[in-house]
Amino acid sequence: MQKIEAIIRPGKLNEITEALADAGVLGITVSNVLGCGRQKGHTQVYRGQEVQIRLLPKVKLEIACLETQSEQIVEVITRLARTGQVGDGKIFISPVQESIRIRTGERGETAL
Repeated sequence: MQKIEAIIRPGKLNEITEALADAGVLGITVSNVLGCGRQKGHTQVYRGQEVQIRLLPKVKLEIACLETQSEQIVEVITRLARTGQVGDGKIFISPVQESIRIRTGERGETAL
């Protein structure tokens, strides 16, 4: 089992979640987050003062899946999230040691 974490632009969320559902992804966690990277933020004028905004709004997707599904999921996310500009996001893949469905007590791959 693996956990895929993807940080993407907020405007890409609906398109990506629909494509993941079409690809058979059953569960996904979505969080609104703030972050910075190479995009480095931007400057805004607030009440006549220039303000440097370093943390930009992003969306974090978390998906637990079988190892056999991970490449397809990563392909869907990268294909749809890519604009070719700085700030498209990142994907992190890490192993999952165990999963447990709280309602039934099922463990392992059946709990996904």
